[in-house]
Amino acid sequence: MAYVTVINEHQHVQQIVSGHHHLTADETVSAGGSDAGLAPRELLLASLGADTAVALRRHAMQQEWTLGKITVGLRWSRDAGGHEHIERRLSFARPLTAAQKAQLLEVAAVTSVTSVIGAGIEIRSAVMD
Repeated sequence: MAYVTVINEHQHVQQIVSGHHHLTADETVSAGGSDAGLAPRELLLASLGADTAVALRRHAMQQEWTLGKITVGLRWSRDAGGHEHIERRLSFARPLTAAQKAQLLEVAAVTSVTSVIGAGIEIRSAVMD
């Protein structure tokens, strides 16, 4: 289970706290923020990328593959029809066979964050007194 607290005291700057970890989030200047931290969509992409990289590394270790540096590039885009999508591009420092690439794509497709984003998740909101 994960627990995060987000605190906003002014404008768009958010302080994000999870245990002893602290992050700052903000909107871009073009969206009215001061660009003091990652924008909310960037944080979502970061979660997806981190989860993907960990899953790929874990799978490679189980297979005794050497991947070297793993890079997960992510872009949230809108196509000409107005439909939003996320592009995820994987690259590795070591050369891979076609079969290894296919396996790694399968692993990426079933990470926990990928599953939540793809299927959606119910969000239950309440105002606390």
